Amino acid sequence: MVHPKALEAVERVLKPSPPRLSRAALEVLALVAYHQPVTRAELEAMRGRSVEGVLESLLERGLVRVVGEKEAPGRPKLYGTTERFLEVFGLESLEDLPPLREDGPPLLLRG
Repeated sequence: MVHPKALEAVERVLKPSPPRLSRAALEVLALVAYHQPVTRAELEAMRGRSVEGVLESLLERGLVRVVGEKEAPGRPKLYGTTERFLEVFGLESLEDLPPLREDGPPLLLRG
């Protein structure tokens, strides 16, 4: 049991802190979050450039995971977000993501 005076300090230590992510990582993470399940090729088509290194980094950080294989030639991997993604960004579920804007990318991608 934690003493009430120490509770706030203990919560700060145990609370997941948002990882520092590059703009590219945030872009790919947002694409995965809004379009999951999604293949690497689909991510690259949406982003207009390679996502291989960025996707690997997101996998290592536990923010993205392989959720299956697409029923297509070569059976490409399908990616989705993780429970850690929800925890780090303070979401209860994917329904808590801000709505996509019709006039452009989600607010999270605006500079």
